[in-house]
Amino acid sequence: MIANDQELAVTLERIAKFQRQVTHLRNVETNPTSYHGSVSGFLAEIDRMQLDVREYLSIHPSELAQTRG
Repeated sequence: MIANDQELAVTLERIAKFQRQVTHLRNVETNPTSYHGSVSGFLAEIDRMQLDVREYLSIHPSELAQTRG
């Protein structure tokens, strides 16, 4: 779980990096089967990180402070 805004920023950058990698593979891989095999792990990790971001953003900062107190 993302614990603070710094971790949020790192996660968002990691998502962007993975998206760039998938975009690159989409442009260079000529075989659809190889493409799907190459990107499936990236896409699964993007999905997982996006859920973490959504969870973090759904909590107001004052609620985060309460859970740590």
